[in-house]
Amino acid sequence: MSTFVIVHGAWAGSWGWDPVAELLRASGHRVHVPTLSGLGERSHLAHLPIDLTTHIDDIINEMVWHELDDVVLVAHSYGGFVATGVVERAADRIASIVYLDAFIPEDGQSFADIIGEKLTGPVVSVPEIGGNEYPTEAERDRVAALVTAQPTGTFTERLKHSGAYRQVARKTYILATGWEGFQQVASPLRDDPAWTVHELPCGHDVPLLMPDELAALLEQA
Repeated sequence: MSTFVIVHGAWAGSWGWDPVAELLRASGHRVHVPTLSGLGERSHLAHLPIDLTTHIDDIINEMVWHELDDVVLVAHSYGGFVATGVVERAADRIASIVYLDAFIPEDGQSFADIIGEKLTGPVVSVPEIGGNEYPTEAERDRVAALVTAQPTGTFTERLKHSGAYRQVARKTYILATGWEGFQQVASPLRDDPAWTVHELPCGHDVPLLMPDELAALLEQA
């Protein structure tokens, strides 16, 4: 049995991981998917001064108050920023880290730096959801109804880190090959013996698009 702590992506919430969490729990694993401050069912807090550090605190507090150790830390997309920061402060609790179609930020980098945009205002609106991302229009409409604007500070705060994630014993990168978003992140890891790299033939929202296949890969992490 493994203990999973999952960091969802930008504009999302724990709801996006419900199918995968159910599969993992059915196999006997412990699964924690906290919704990050200001998002999902916590979007009523978006007016507060929430930044990247807040989201890192969200995950660390989940581990501390639930007394979680030997954690498989899973990060999707923007969640890679959060997870990288979590390992800096709680490496002793992490047994394995999985970056799922996720950013692995450099020291001093922000999400805004990577996307090359100047972000202003209290929140960043949800980008348009691509018509080809989901298999049905109904599923796309469901996701569109659940995503929420994200506090700008989570995108503009630069993450200072020492690269502690590299010292985690087991490191996995899972790449979604149905688009080209994270090919450049995964490419240098393929020849690194310290990393295991997997591919799934789908778009970016892997937890909703291929939950069974993703759950199977996470059980190997």
